[in-house]
Formats: sequence, structure tokens, C-alpha cells
Amino acid sequence: MSNPIVSTEQLSFRYINANSIEFPDIHIEKGEHTLLLGDSGTGKTTLLNILGGLSKTETGHVKINGQDLSLLSNSKLDQFRSQYIGFIFQEAHMLKNLTLMENIKLAQSLAGKKIDINAIHAVLTQLQLDHKTAAYPNELSRGQLQRAAIARSVINKPALLIADEPTAALDDNNTNRVLELLLHMADTAGSTLLITTHDKRIKDRFSKMYLLT
Repeated sequence: MSNPIVSTEQLSFRYINANSIEFPDIHIEKGEHTLLLGDSGTGKTTLLNILGGLSKTETGHVKINGQDLSLLSNSKLDQFRSQYIGFIFQEAHMLKNLTLMENIKLAQSLAGKKIDINAIHAVLTQLQLDHKTAAYPNELSRGQLQRAAIARSVINKPALLIADEPTAALDDNNTNRVLELLLHMADTAGSTLLITTHDKRIKDRFSKMYLLT
């Protein structure tokens, strides 16, 4: 019997003073990199937040790596998320008063893991950032910040790696580069990649896709 990385059942979410939105059931096996494709307003980011345990559903259940998120207390959910889910948002959200190295050390600490400097250097080297360990976020270019966010998200080898609109506003060359990077880093970390996007250019790169309408 398989133990899917993501399994959802009858999910719905209600915005304040608005109608509920219903989502398709999702089933993603380990290593089955998946696309959630939909135009603006279809609830992509809301679904991403539900899958990551950042938003509560009105109905239904989410299981990540076999764990029903609704059964976890807030503190247990925070710990679970740090250990098993990596997020790459459109903005890097690095802590401005910490260096790149300190930001990634913090990600290890929050997951309850021992600080592993060698692992951090290995990931930063893969992302061509190892010369920037002492740099603060405001000293990094936009591209470097994006790679720094990827480094932070994969350092704990999460079961699920979630990227929200990672190719938004990128030209074709940079879209391909970022996509290759995400797929490579997910495979290296043993993570399953889930991308939410409205960017139809990348749909041919994924064998599994859910369309939100």
C-alpha cells in the first residue's frame, strides 16, 4: 500500500463574507512532481496555504506524508511543517538582520535539527551562492535571493517542496533556468515538487497536473 506525499479529500474553504470554494481531490506519490495550474482568482494560493498547513479548511482533510494536519495542535503543526514541508514564495522573505548563512541555520534550528554547516555549504555551492554566506539579504540580487530561498527550503530535505508562482514575470530563458533548478534541487533533496502557477508555458514539463477553474 502506497503512502502518498499529498492526499486530500473534499476540501473547501470559505473566505470572509464570500462563497466557499471547493477544490479537487489531490493524490501525489513520492517523486511525482506536480503542477497546480489556474488563472488568477481560482484559489491556487489558498490551496497552497491549506496544503502547507497555513490555512484551515471549512471541510475536508489534508494528509502530508501520511499525517492528517487537522489532528495536530498549532505547535505540533509548526514543527511538522518545518520538518516535512519546504516553501518557496514569490518573495524570498529572508530575515533582513541575518546573513545568508544565519538564515539557513535558522531553518535547520526551527525543524529541530542539528546545525550542519557542511550541508549548508553543499547546498549553497550547488546554487552558486557559497561565496555569499556572510551577505545580508539587501546585498543580494533578485536572482540570488530567489536561489537563497530555494536553499533555505531544501536544507531540511522536506518530503514536500511547494513553490508559489516561481516563474511569474520571468522571460522564457529564466523560466527554463528556474524550473531546471527547482526540479534538480527537489530530486537532490529527495523532495516531491508541487508548483502553483498560472504560467501555461511550463505545463509540458509535468506529467501530473491539476487544473483549478
